[in-house]
Amino acid sequence: MSTPLDAEQAWKDLQRIRVPQERVYDEFERTASGGRGTAYGTAALMWVFLTGVGMDPPWWGVGLFMTVYVGLLGALCVRNARRTRMQLHRSRVTGRMWAAFGAVAVLVGGTIVLADHLTESLAPVYAGPVQATAAVAVYLLSLGPANRWAADSVRSGGEPAADEGTGR
Repeated sequence: MSTPLDAEQAWKDLQRIRVPQERVYDEFERTASGGRGTAYGTAALMWVFLTGVGMDPPWWGVGLFMTVYVGLLGALCVRNARRTRMQLHRSRVTGRMWAAFGAVAVLVGGTIVLADHLTESLAPVYAGPVQATAAVAVYLLSLGPANRWAADSVRSGGEPAADEGTGR
C-alpha cells in the first residue's frame, strides 16, 4: 500500500521547494527595506529638520519645522507603502523589528544629545549642521545592520534554524 521512499528523491524535492521559498524571502527583504531611495530620503529630511531646529528658532518655528517634517515623512511612508505590495503571512511586525527600530532611535537620539553637548560653544549656525550630520551618519550606518537583523526574523519564522550538518 505504501510507496517506497527514496531518500535522494525526497531531498531533491525538498530543495526544489526550498529554493523558491528562499527567493520569496529575499524579495521580501529587498522590498521591506524600501531601498536606498527611502533611506536617503529619510536621512535628507532628518538632516534638514535637525539643522533647522539646531539653529534655535522661536517656538513657532520649531512647531512649523515639526509639522513640515512629520508631513513629509508621512508622505514618504505612504509612497513607500503603496509601492511595496508584498506581504508574507509571517511578515507582520515582529519583536525584532520593534527592537531594531528602538535601538536605532536610541542611537540617533543619543548622538543628537551628545553632539548638542559637544557643540554648545559653537554658534547655532555651525552647531545645527554638525549635530545633524552626526545624527544622520549614525542613522545611515546603523540602518543596514538593523534591517538585516530584523528581516532575518521573518526568514527564520521565529523557529530555530534546522541543522543542515545532520543530513536530515
